[in-house]
Amino acid sequence: MSVILVTGSYDHEIRFWEAWSGICSRTIARSGESGQVNRLAISPDKRLLAAAIHKKVYIYEITSTSSTPLTCLDAHTNNVTSVSFHSEGKWLVTGSEDGTIRIWDLRSTQVHRTYDNGAPGKFYLFFLNDVCVHPNQGELISCDQAGCIKQWDLSENLCSHELTPAGDVPIRSVSLASDGSCLVAGNNKGKCYVWKINEEKSDLPRYQAVTKFSAHKKYLTRVLLSPDVKYLATCSADTTVKLWSISQNYEFRQEKVLQGHQRWVWDCAFSADSAYLVTASSDHTARLWEMASGETVRQYNGHHKGETPPAAVCCALHDGAG
Repeated sequence: MSVILVTGSYDHEIRFWEAWSGICSRTIARSGESGQVNRLAISPDKRLLAAAIHKKVYIYEITSTSSTPLTCLDAHTNNVTSVSFHSEGKWLVTGSEDGTIRIWDLRSTQVHRTYDNGAPGKFYLFFLNDVCVHPNQGELISCDQAGCIKQWDLSENLCSHELTPAGDVPIRSVSLASDGSCLVAGNNKGKCYVWKINEEKSDLPRYQAVTKFSAHKKYLTRVLLSPDVKYLATCSADTTVKLWSISQNYEFRQEKVLQGHQRWVWDCAFSADSAYLVTASSDHTARLWEMASGETVRQYNGHHKGETPPAAVCCALHDGAG
C-alpha cells in the first residue's frame, strides 16, 4: 500500500481510501462503541494507525482487515486531542484535555512519561489543543486553552521554554518545520504567529519572533507547514483553507484560497512531496487538492450518521518511503 489516506469522523468510523480513485477500501466501523475520532496518525513505517477516540488511543494494523485494534492506550481522563509517532515508531506522544502529555512505549503499551500542563483551580485553561514532536526527536511543542506554547525537553524532563503570543487567547494548533527552522502557531481569532528557532548554544533566543499575521477572520482550526517548508496551510471555520508561501526571511504571502468545502475545515495533511493537500470538513467529506492549481482533484464521500451528515474531523496521509 504505497499511499495511505485515512479519515475519521463523528460517525465513529475510520475509513481508508484509495487516494486516486476515491474508493473507500476499508472501514473500521466500531459499531456499538461510543466516542468520536479526534485525531489520526500513521507510523513512519506505514504499519500502524493511531486513532485518538475520546479518552483513549487505539492502535490498528494498517494491512489488516480486522476492525479489532492491536491494543488500546488508556490513561487519559479527558478527550485526546493530539497523537504523534516518534520517528522510529517505537514511541507515541499524546496530548489531552486532561492537561497532560503522555509518552507511550508501544512495545509494552505502557506510559513511559507524563508531563503535567495544568495547575489546580484553573483546570479548563490547561486543556491541550495540539502537541508535535520536534524533528530532533528530543523536544515536544504543545499549545493550550490558556494561550501558552511550551517546549518540553525530553532529556531534562521539564518545560524549558514558554511563549504567550496573544495573552490568554487560546492557541489552537502548532506546526514545526521539518528542518527545525521555525515554529508556526494559530489561535482562536484566526491569527498566526511565527518564530525562527535558533540553536540552544547560540546567543540568540531559542524562539525568535519574526512575524504575525491575520490568516482568517473566523476561528482557526489547524496550521500545517509543508514538508519542503515552502508553504503553510491554514484551516478555518470560514469553510476555506488558505495556502501561504514562505520566503527565506519568513515573509508569508497568501497564494491561494482553497474553496469547495461547505462547512468548517478541521484538519489537513500534505503529501510527502508537498504537491498535494488532503482536508477534512464538517460537510462530511474529505478532499484532495493539487497545490499548483488550487483545485480539488478528488473528493471522498462516505461518512454518515443517520439523516444528518456528520463532520469528517481528521485525516492522515502517508505516501512517502515506508
